[in-house]
Amino acid sequence: MISIIIIATGVLIALGRLLKPAVPRPSFAKRFTMPFLIIAASLLIALVNPFVIERVDAGHVGIKVNLTGDNRGVSKFEYKTGWVVYNTWISKLYEFPTYQQHIDYPEQNVITKGGFSATITPSFNYSLNPGSIGEMFQNLRLSVKDVEQGWLKNAIVSSVNDVANLYEVDAVFNHRAEFEQAIITECNKRVGRWFAISQLRSNIQPPQALQDAIEKKTKAIQEVQVAENQKMVAIAEAERKIAVARGDSASAVIQAAGEAEAIRRKQLSLTPTYIEFIKAQKWNGEYPTTLAGGGANFLMQLPSTK
Repeated sequence: MISIIIIATGVLIALGRLLKPAVPRPSFAKRFTMPFLIIAASLLIALVNPFVIERVDAGHVGIKVNLTGDNRGVSKFEYKTGWVVYNTWISKLYEFPTYQQHIDYPEQNVITKGGFSATITPSFNYSLNPGSIGEMFQNLRLSVKDVEQGWLKNAIVSSVNDVANLYEVDAVFNHRAEFEQAIITECNKRVGRWFAISQLRSNIQPPQALQDAIEKKTKAIQEVQVAENQKMVAIAEAERKIAVARGDSASAVIQAAGEAEAIRRKQLSLTPTYIEFIKAQKWNGEYPTTLAGGGANFLMQLPSTK
């Protein structure tokens, strides 16, 4: 931008001299020589001009680094905001975002507990700690994009690998939320001095053979659960039938006891007088056609069959 300002200033000065009236009127060559020299000088100055002006956007922290001296900027830096003018020959301006960034890394291989290999494609959010950006630059001397693809990537992948080594392969998939939270905790231990990691997803995928084994194991566990449920149902049904049988048996015992008591009471009530009374109630008033006294013999003639 400063180079553009220098060129524009030179052009305006040249036009001013060109349009300025002069007496006596100069020749054509003399009239255009000075404006041409002014424009040429402004172009030359613009080409070699070391000063630039840049604006540090909102949500960013600018660091103006001194490129000269014994430490080459390691110990000399300034935080900048807004418009910044600096000499590119002796200084450099770096911008670091302080708001959350999202990043996806390509596929990486990790080893779980037991030696099984798995594939991860980590994605996560991160933010820089504004107060420690200068310290980070002193140690890494890189822009934020270079840090993302170098130091930060190594820290994330190694954290995933170290945490994966603590989990059985099936536990990784059966407790993925716990697994990924453990990775976030481990990452923040390693990079928390300069970064804050959140919303990490490992997107871990097992080899196909292992995935088939996991599916079979899961299916077997489900089948055992179904069998256990069926067993509980069968036990409950058997207990129900036993309860019904006990109820029926108790009812039969009570009924039999009642009938026995009724018979006993009837037997107690069957006195000779009561028996004669019953006979009298049931007599139709007719005597039998044949009577015999005690010990007497009688002869009954049967009708002839001829």
